[in-house]
Amino acid sequence: MVDKSYCMSSYLSLRYVEDDTKQFFPGLKHQVYKQHPFSEKVLVADAQDVEIALRNVFRLISNERLGMLLSGGMDSSILASYMPEGSDAYTFRFLGGKFENGELERAEYYAKYYHLNLHYVDIDWKVVDNSVDVLMDRKGAPVHSIEPQIYTAALQAKADGVTMLVIGDAADYVFGGMDGLLSKNWGYREYINRTIYVQPKEVLCEPTSMDYLFERYRLGKNSIDYLRFYDEIVTDESYASYENAISAAGMDYIDPYEKLKLSKPLDLGRIRNGESKYIIRDLFRMKYPDITIPLKQPMPRPVDEYFKDWEGPKRPEFRKDIDIKKYSGNQKWLLYSLERFLNIFDR
Repeated sequence: MVDKSYCMSSYLSLRYVEDDTKQFFPGLKHQVYKQHPFSEKVLVADAQDVEIALRNVFRLISNERLGMLLSGGMDSSILASYMPEGSDAYTFRFLGGKFENGELERAEYYAKYYHLNLHYVDIDWKVVDNSVDVLMDRKGAPVHSIEPQIYTAALQAKADGVTMLVIGDAADYVFGGMDGLLSKNWGYREYINRTIYVQPKEVLCEPTSMDYLFERYRLGKNSIDYLRFYDEIVTDESYASYENAISAAGMDYIDPYEKLKLSKPLDLGRIRNGESKYIIRDLFRMKYPDITIPLKQPMPRPVDEYFKDWEGPKRPEFRKDIDIKKYSGNQKWLLYSLERFLNIFDR
Protein backbone atom coordinates (compact mmCIF):
# COMPACT_ATOMS: atom_id res chain seq x y z
CA MET A 1 0.00 0.00 0.00
CA VAL A 2 1.35 3.42 -0.95
CA ASP A 3 1.11 5.99 1.84
CA LYS A 4 3.69 8.70 1.30
CA SER A 5 2.46 10.89 4.15
CA TYR A 6 2.73 8.03 6.64
CA CYS A 7 6.18 6.98 5.45
CA MET A 8 7.56 10.51 5.67
CA SER A 9 6.15 10.97 9.17
CA SER A 10 7.38 7.60 10.39
CA TYR A 11 10.91 8.22 9.11
CA LEU A 12 11.14 11.66 10.72
CA SER A 13 9.69 10.36 14.00
CA LEU A 14 11.58 7.09 14.35
CA ARG A 15 14.40 7.17 11.74
CA TYR A 16 12.72 4.30 9.90
CA VAL A 17 9.38 3.31 8.39
CA GLU A 18 7.78 1.16 11.07
CA ASP A 19 4.97 -0.40 9.01
CA ASP A 20 6.41 -2.42 6.14
CA THR A 21 3.00 -2.80 4.49
CA LYS A 22 3.20 0.90 3.58
CA GLN A 23 5.52 2.28 0.93
CA PHE A 24 6.59 5.71 -0.30
CA PHE A 25 5.91 5.00 -3.98
CA PRO A 26 4.59 2.16 -6.19
CA GLY A 27 7.19 -0.52 -6.84
CA LEU A 28 9.49 0.65 -4.05
CA LYS A 29 9.64 -1.88 -1.23
CA HIS A 30 11.16 -1.44 2.19
CA GLN A 31 11.19 -4.13 4.87
CA VAL A 32 11.40 -3.83 8.65
CA TYR A 33 14.35 -5.63 10.27
CA LYS A 34 13.39 -8.86 12.01
CA GLN A 35 15.36 -9.70 15.14
CA HIS A 36 16.49 -13.22 15.97
CA PRO A 37 13.78 -14.98 18.01
CA PHE A 38 14.41 -14.77 21.75
CA SER A 39 14.15 -18.56 21.90
CA GLU A 40 17.38 -18.80 19.87
CA LYS A 41 19.38 -16.48 22.11
CA VAL A 42 21.85 -17.40 24.86
CA LEU A 43 20.81 -16.32 28.35
CA VAL A 44 23.46 -14.45 30.33
CA ALA A 45 23.43 -13.04 33.86
CA ASP A 46 26.87 -11.53 34.41
CA ALA A 47 30.22 -10.75 32.79
CA GLN A 48 31.45 -14.32 33.14
CA ASP A 49 28.41 -15.61 31.26
CA VAL A 50 28.98 -13.07 28.49
CA GLU A 51 32.64 -14.04 28.26
CA ILE A 52 31.75 -17.70 27.72
CA ALA A 53 28.96 -16.92 25.27
CA LEU A 54 31.13 -14.62 23.15
CA ARG A 55 33.92 -17.17 22.99
CA ASN A 56 31.42 -19.71 21.71
CA VAL A 57 30.14 -17.29 19.05
CA PHE A 58 33.65 -16.65 17.77
CA ARG A 59 34.40 -20.37 17.76
CA LEU A 60 31.48 -20.88 15.38
CA ILE A 61 32.85 -18.34 12.88
CA SER A 62 36.49 -19.36 13.11
CA ASN A 63 36.47 -20.48 9.44
CA GLU A 64 35.85 -16.89 8.27
CA ARG A 65 38.45 -14.24 7.62
CA LEU A 66 37.22 -11.76 10.19
CA GLY A 67 37.44 -8.01 10.25
CA MET A 68 35.78 -5.67 12.71
CA LEU A 69 34.53 -2.14 13.22
CA LEU A 70 36.61 -0.83 16.12
CA SER A 71 35.66 2.39 17.92
CA GLY A 72 36.94 3.93 21.10
CA GLY A 73 34.07 2.50 23.17
CA MET A 74 33.60 -0.53 25.37
CA ASP A 75 31.53 -2.72 23.09
CA SER A 76 33.87 -3.10 20.14
CA SER A 77 36.99 -3.02 22.33
CA ILE A 78 35.71 -6.12 24.15
CA LEU A 79 35.03 -7.89 20.84
CA ALA A 80 38.62 -7.08 19.81
CA SER A 81 39.81 -9.48 22.52
CA TYR A 82 38.19 -12.43 20.73
CA MET A 83 39.51 -11.63 17.26
CA PRO A 84 42.33 -13.78 15.88
CA GLU A 85 45.70 -12.03 16.08
CA GLY A 86 46.48 -10.19 12.88
CA SER A 87 42.83 -9.61 12.01
CA ASP A 88 41.86 -6.35 10.34
CA ALA A 89 40.12 -3.63 12.36
CA TYR A 90 38.51 -0.55 10.83
CA THR A 91 38.20 2.79 12.63
CA PHE A 92 36.43 5.86 11.29
CA ARG A 93 38.52 8.99 10.87
CA PHE A 94 36.55 12.13 10.09
CA LEU A 95 37.63 15.36 8.44
CA GLY A 96 41.28 14.35 8.27
CA GLY A 97 41.42 13.32 11.92
CA LYS A 98 40.19 16.67 13.23
CA PHE A 99 37.00 15.21 14.71
CA GLU A 100 36.91 12.96 17.82
CA ASN A 101 40.66 12.50 18.30
CA GLY A 102 40.08 10.65 21.57
CA GLU A 103 38.21 7.92 19.70
CA LEU A 104 41.19 7.37 17.42
CA GLU A 105 43.67 7.15 20.27
CA ARG A 106 41.61 4.58 22.16
CA ALA A 107 41.02 2.48 19.04
CA GLU A 108 44.76 2.49 18.36
CA TYR A 109 45.37 1.31 21.92
CA TYR A 110 42.86 -1.56 21.69
CA ALA A 111 44.21 -2.72 18.34
CA LYS A 112 47.76 -2.76 19.65
CA TYR A 113 46.69 -4.50 22.87
CA TYR A 114 45.21 -7.43 20.94
CA HIS A 115 47.57 -7.37 17.93
CA LEU A 116 45.08 -6.31 15.27
CA ASN A 117 45.92 -4.53 12.02
CA LEU A 118 44.23 -1.15 12.31
CA HIS A 119 42.98 0.59 9.16
CA TYR A 120 41.48 4.05 9.07
CA VAL A 121 38.30 4.64 7.11
CA ASP A 122 38.47 8.30 6.13
CA ILE A 123 35.06 9.96 5.99
CA ASP A 124 34.13 13.42 4.76
CA TRP A 125 31.06 14.87 3.08
CA LYS A 126 32.21 13.71 -0.35
CA VAL A 127 32.25 10.10 0.86
CA VAL A 128 28.77 10.49 2.33
CA ASP A 129 27.45 12.16 -0.81
CA ASN A 130 28.81 9.39 -3.05
CA SER A 131 27.23 6.54 -1.09
CA VAL A 132 23.88 7.68 0.24
CA ASP A 133 21.87 7.11 -2.96
CA VAL A 134 22.98 3.47 -3.20
CA LEU A 135 21.87 2.93 0.39
CA MET A 136 18.49 4.55 -0.19
CA ASP A 137 17.90 2.46 -3.28
CA ARG A 138 18.54 -0.78 -1.40
CA LYS A 139 16.50 0.26 1.62
CA GLY A 140 13.58 1.68 -0.28
CA ALA A 141 13.58 4.54 2.21
CA PRO A 142 15.74 7.39 3.51
CA VAL A 143 18.65 6.28 5.68
CA HIS A 144 20.30 6.83 9.05
CA SER A 145 23.30 9.17 9.14
CA ILE A 146 25.63 6.32 10.19
CA GLU A 147 24.92 4.21 7.12
CA PRO A 148 27.24 5.91 4.59
CA GLN A 149 30.29 5.46 6.82
CA ILE A 150 29.45 1.85 7.69
CA TYR A 151 28.94 1.10 3.99
CA THR A 152 32.31 2.66 3.18
CA ALA A 153 34.06 0.61 5.88
CA ALA A 154 32.41 -2.57 4.61
CA LEU A 155 33.61 -1.87 1.07
CA GLN A 156 37.13 -1.30 2.36
CA ALA A 157 37.07 -4.54 4.36
CA LYS A 158 35.76 -6.46 1.38
CA ALA A 159 38.59 -5.12 -0.79
CA ASP A 160 41.05 -6.30 1.90
CA GLY A 161 39.73 -9.87 1.65
CA VAL A 162 37.60 -9.88 4.80
CA THR A 163 34.69 -12.31 4.49
CA MET A 164 32.77 -11.40 7.67
CA LEU A 165 32.61 -8.09 9.50
CA VAL A 166 32.16 -8.12 13.28
CA ILE A 167 30.17 -5.26 14.82
CA GLY A 168 29.10 -4.44 18.37
CA ASP A 169 25.94 -2.38 17.96
CA ALA A 170 23.57 -4.63 19.93
CA ALA A 171 25.31 -4.25 23.30
CA ASP A 172 23.49 -0.97 23.88
CA TYR A 173 20.12 -2.64 23.48
CA VAL A 174 20.79 -5.94 25.23
CA PHE A 175 22.63 -4.52 28.24
CA GLY A 176 20.97 -1.17 28.91
CA GLY A 177 23.18 1.32 27.12
CA MET A 178 20.48 3.76 26.08
CA ASP A 179 20.60 5.44 29.47
CA GLY A 180 18.61 8.49 28.38
CA LEU A 181 15.60 6.41 27.39
CA LEU A 182 15.95 4.34 30.58
CA SER A 183 16.61 7.27 32.89
CA LYS A 184 13.16 7.44 34.54
CA ASN A 185 9.64 6.06 34.58
CA TRP A 186 8.18 8.14 31.79
CA GLY A 187 4.69 9.54 31.47
CA TYR A 188 2.93 8.58 28.25
CA ARG A 189 3.00 11.89 26.36
CA GLU A 190 6.34 12.80 27.93
CA TYR A 191 7.91 9.66 26.48
CA ILE A 192 6.49 10.34 23.03
CA ASN A 193 8.01 13.82 23.04
CA ARG A 194 11.34 12.44 24.27
CA THR A 195 11.46 9.65 21.68
CA ILE A 196 10.40 11.33 18.44
CA TYR A 197 13.38 12.71 16.55
CA VAL A 198 11.57 15.34 14.45
CA GLN A 199 7.91 16.12 15.02
CA PRO A 200 6.22 15.66 11.61
CA LYS A 201 3.66 18.37 12.28
CA GLU A 202 6.46 20.92 12.69
CA VAL A 203 7.96 20.33 9.25
CA LEU A 204 5.49 18.55 6.93
CA CYS A 205 2.51 20.07 5.17
CA GLU A 206 0.52 16.83 5.53
CA PRO A 207 1.81 14.99 8.61
CA THR A 208 0.51 11.67 9.88
CA SER A 209 0.30 11.07 13.62
CA MET A 210 2.42 8.21 14.98
CA ASP A 211 0.28 7.91 18.10
CA TYR A 212 -1.02 4.52 16.95
CA LEU A 213 2.42 3.02 17.58
CA PHE A 214 2.81 4.40 21.08
CA GLU A 215 -0.73 3.28 21.92
CA ARG A 216 0.48 -0.33 21.60
CA TYR A 217 2.69 0.31 24.60
CA ARG A 218 0.36 2.44 26.72
CA LEU A 219 -0.17 1.33 30.32
CA GLY A 220 -3.23 2.83 31.92
CA LYS A 221 -4.01 6.52 31.51
CA ASN A 222 -0.57 8.10 31.60
CA SER A 223 2.13 5.43 31.58
CA ILE A 224 3.96 3.51 28.88
CA ASP A 225 5.86 0.23 28.69
CA TYR A 226 9.06 2.00 27.66
CA LEU A 227 11.17 -1.13 28.24
CA ARG A 228 9.21 -3.09 25.65
CA PHE A 229 9.26 -0.10 23.28
CA TYR A 230 13.03 0.02 23.77
CA ASP A 231 13.41 -3.72 23.08
CA GLU A 232 11.27 -3.68 19.95
CA ILE A 233 11.06 -0.30 18.21
CA VAL A 234 14.32 1.41 19.14
CA THR A 235 16.31 -1.77 18.61
CA ASP A 236 14.80 -2.58 15.21
CA GLU A 237 15.74 0.85 13.87
CA SER A 238 19.39 0.54 14.83
CA TYR A 239 19.85 -3.05 13.67
CA ALA A 240 18.29 -2.20 10.31
CA SER A 241 20.82 0.55 9.65
CA TYR A 242 23.79 -1.79 10.04
CA GLU A 243 22.12 -4.53 8.03
CA ASN A 244 21.37 -2.22 5.11
CA ALA A 245 24.80 -0.59 5.01
CA ILE A 246 26.86 -3.77 5.24
CA SER A 247 24.64 -5.83 2.95
CA ALA A 248 24.66 -3.04 0.35
CA ALA A 249 28.44 -3.50 0.22
CA GLY A 250 28.00 -7.21 -0.49
CA MET A 251 29.49 -8.21 2.87
CA ASP A 252 28.46 -10.73 5.50
CA TYR A 253 28.49 -9.63 9.13
CA ILE A 254 27.77 -10.72 12.68
CA ASP A 255 26.89 -8.87 15.86
CA PRO A 256 27.79 -11.30 18.67
CA TYR A 257 25.88 -9.29 21.27
CA GLU A 258 22.65 -9.70 19.30
CA LYS A 259 22.79 -13.41 20.06
CA LEU A 260 22.57 -12.77 23.82
CA LYS A 261 19.70 -12.00 26.17
CA LEU A 262 19.69 -11.10 29.85
CA SER A 263 18.28 -13.85 32.05
CA LYS A 264 16.87 -11.29 34.48
CA PRO A 265 15.49 -7.75 34.12
CA LEU A 266 17.82 -4.79 33.74
CA ASP A 267 18.88 -3.23 37.03
CA LEU A 268 17.45 0.22 36.33
CA GLY A 269 18.78 1.53 39.62
CA ARG A 270 22.36 0.90 38.56
CA ILE A 271 21.75 2.43 35.14
CA ARG A 272 20.16 5.53 36.65
CA ASN A 273 23.08 5.89 39.05
CA GLY A 274 25.57 6.13 36.18
CA GLU A 275 26.30 2.46 35.44
CA SER A 276 24.82 2.00 31.99
CA LYS A 277 25.75 -1.40 30.58
CA TYR A 278 27.02 -2.48 34.00
CA ILE A 279 27.70 -6.06 32.83
CA ILE A 280 29.70 -4.79 29.85
CA ARG A 281 31.61 -2.51 32.23
CA ASP A 282 32.56 -5.54 34.31
CA LEU A 283 33.73 -7.41 31.22
CA PHE A 284 35.71 -4.38 30.01
CA ARG A 285 37.56 -4.33 33.34
CA MET A 286 38.44 -7.99 32.82
CA LYS A 287 39.80 -7.28 29.34
CA TYR A 288 41.57 -3.99 30.08
CA PRO A 289 42.42 -3.94 33.80
CA ASP A 290 44.89 -1.07 33.48
CA ILE A 291 42.72 1.63 31.88
CA THR A 292 39.60 3.55 32.83
CA ILE A 293 36.25 2.85 31.25
CA PRO A 294 35.64 5.26 28.35
CA LEU A 295 32.67 7.57 28.43
CA LYS A 296 29.68 6.34 26.45
CA GLN A 297 28.90 8.21 23.26
CA PRO A 298 27.06 7.41 20.02
CA MET A 299 28.93 6.50 16.87
CA PRO A 300 30.60 9.78 15.88
CA ARG A 301 29.69 11.58 12.68
CA PRO A 302 30.19 15.33 12.18
CA VAL A 303 26.64 16.14 11.11
CA ASP A 304 26.72 19.52 12.81
CA GLU A 305 29.67 20.45 10.60
CA TYR A 306 28.05 19.01 7.47
CA PHE A 307 24.85 21.00 7.89
CA LYS A 308 25.99 24.21 9.58
CA ASP A 309 25.09 26.31 6.51
CA TRP A 310 22.18 24.21 5.20
CA GLU A 311 19.04 26.28 4.72
CA GLY A 312 16.58 23.43 5.05
CA PRO A 313 14.31 21.48 2.70
CA LYS A 314 12.62 23.23 -0.23
CA ARG A 315 10.27 20.61 -1.68
CA PRO A 316 6.52 21.28 -1.49
CA GLU A 317 5.99 18.46 1.03
CA PHE A 318 7.77 20.59 3.64
CA ARG A 319 6.40 23.63 5.39
CA LYS A 320 7.83 26.97 4.32
CA ASP A 321 8.07 28.30 7.88
CA ILE A 322 10.56 25.73 9.26
CA ASP A 323 13.01 27.33 11.70
CA ILE A 324 15.96 25.20 10.60
CA LYS A 325 18.32 26.81 13.12
CA LYS A 326 16.55 25.15 16.03
CA TYR A 327 17.38 21.66 14.83
CA SER A 328 20.53 19.68 15.63
CA GLY A 329 22.79 18.21 12.97
CA ASN A 330 21.22 14.78 13.47
CA GLN A 331 17.74 16.23 12.99
CA LYS A 332 18.87 18.15 9.92
CA TRP A 333 20.19 14.88 8.49
CA LEU A 334 16.68 13.40 8.69
CA LEU A 335 15.19 16.33 6.82
CA TYR A 336 17.99 16.33 4.26
CA SER A 337 17.86 12.57 3.73
CA LEU A 338 14.09 12.58 3.30
CA GLU A 339 14.21 15.41 0.76
CA ARG A 340 17.04 13.75 -1.16
CA PHE A 341 15.11 10.47 -1.21
CA LEU A 342 12.02 12.22 -2.57
CA ASN A 343 14.10 13.98 -5.22
CA ILE A 344 15.42 10.62 -6.43
CA PHE A 345 12.31 8.45 -6.33
CA ASP A 346 9.38 10.81 -6.79
CA ARG A 347 9.27 10.44 -10.57
